Amino acid sequence: MSTSGAQAAAFFREIARTRTVWWARDDDGSPTPVSSSGQPAFPYWSSKTRAQRAAQLWGPQFRTVSMPLDHWRSAALPDLVLQL
Repeated sequence: MSTSGAQAAAFFREIARTRTVWWARDDDGSPTPVSSSGQPAFPYWSSKTRAQRAAQLWGPQFRTVSMPLDHWRSAALPDLVLQL
């Protein structure tokens, strides 16, 4: 399994266990960085600590926000499909 595959598997295991997804945002929303392959990289994390690291890198206006897994699955994921 590739490194990204292992990271994705760990992400899904952790959010299944905690039932929470974390993201970083400011008043305008969440940035959508571009991966090295040129594809959008959607900024969701399986822990508050990881999301806080990204928020600190992006600037003081960013904060971490939790989202229940069920809401992420029903609201955020369908929006992501439309952006791909």
